[in-house]
Amino acid sequence: MHDVVIIGGGPGGYAAALYAHNFGLSVALVERDKIGGTCLHRGCIPAKAFLQTAEVYAGVAAAADFGVLTSEPVLDWSRALERKNSVVDQLYRGLIGLMKQRGIETVEGTGSIVGPGIVEVAVPDGPSRRLEAPAVIVATGSVPSSIPGYEVDGVHIVTSDHALDWQSVPGRVAVIGAGAIGVEFASMLTDLGSEVHLFEVMDQVVPEAEPRAARLLERALTSRGVDVHTGTGVDAPVVGPSGVTVPFGDASVEVDSVLVAVGRSPVTDGIGLEATTAELDHGYLVVDRQTMQTAQPGLYAVGDIVAGTPQLAHAGFAEGIAAITHIATGAPAPVEYRAIPLVVYTHPELASVGLTEAQAKQAGYDVETHDHGFGGVSRAIIKGQAQGMVKIVTQIDGPILGATVIGPAAGELIHELMYFVGWEALPSEAAAFIHAHPTLAEAVGETLLAASGKSLH
Repeated sequence: MHDVVIIGGGPGGYAAALYAHNFGLSVALVERDKIGGTCLHRGCIPAKAFLQTAEVYAGVAAAADFGVLTSEPVLDWSRALERKNSVVDQLYRGLIGLMKQRGIETVEGTGSIVGPGIVEVAVPDGPSRRLEAPAVIVATGSVPSSIPGYEVDGVHIVTSDHALDWQSVPGRVAVIGAGAIGVEFASMLTDLGSEVHLFEVMDQVVPEAEPRAARLLERALTSRGVDVHTGTGVDAPVVGPSGVTVPFGDASVEVDSVLVAVGRSPVTDGIGLEATTAELDHGYLVVDRQTMQTAQPGLYAVGDIVAGTPQLAHAGFAEGIAAITHIATGAPAPVEYRAIPLVVYTHPELASVGLTEAQAKQAGYDVETHDHGFGGVSRAIIKGQAQGMVKIVTQIDGPILGATVIGPAAGELIHELMYFVGWEALPSEAAAFIHAHPTLAEAVGETLLAASGKSLH
């Protein structure tokens, strides 16, 4: 008998398991693959390792602009693949060691709920095992979605799962879907020399982003060679001896591989939810967001399977913490979804937190916006990365509601703005703090000054 049984060892599941240590709870964690889940093994971490390779490659190619003369870079993809695997393995071994240190029992197998507080685990090459606990957390994650006509074969039609194990960089690629995953692959591949065609059925890349930031990102991708098609659907592909033909409208492109990046679907089938009173919404589990508990008392859900919450590893971390806190104390510790940052690791990076201008207006706020470009920021000019901007959305005579950064180190800069959104700071309060010169963060400071009515430059 344990205090908590967790089904799924991705970010939401392992964060819950680790956090339970703070309350002295005994935990059994069931995982059918590897602890770390999609993010560590088939998502966030390997993708960013490849993006780092692309950044270094592009940086060496542009070295002469900084007065450093060298030969043209040569990509050794096998080394890049080896490094990616090494990074993943290092983090995996560290996570396994931490689980052991915290006394968490990990059970290899596929878990299924067979009754209140009872999880049956189908163990590979052995008899099933029954785990019991007054609280069960479901954290089974998600898998790549597809679209009609694009049957994934792992060779001609692939998902991000396959692309992260490509044994060579494809010469010609069509990326279907320009959300975060799609644009990150497009950015990486074009920097590594691939011919890239990016398709998005909505009218901008990263559809949820501030429109101006999306336009700046599209312009950056286009300038580096990506053939971007927004507001464009694709028809069924034709696989031939020389590649894959992707029709769209009255035209088509022939590529070596098609990467389908149209989002991710929750893994909630086959885990025994029919034995509970938990409610589903299009495959996602409905929870009380104050506690992460489903309609079945004692049954919680965290991570990508939760209805209406962002499919982000760090959101899963926070939800795991919230679930464990309620299990241990009975008190709610709700996730502050309003202040969760979103980062798209393209070149340049795009990051946001809180409400966009359109979202704020839709929510009924009277808003004003202020922005400051990196073109006048000395550190950005020094780095040769002076494209982009910081944009802040504020309530008129009220607090900061949201912010977007597109430009160098946007994924780091957004966290300062995260605090201002989370603490509902007034622009005048935030602008009172001084940013070091010369830094990229001065773009944030300049925007805050403008938002407080006292711009400097």
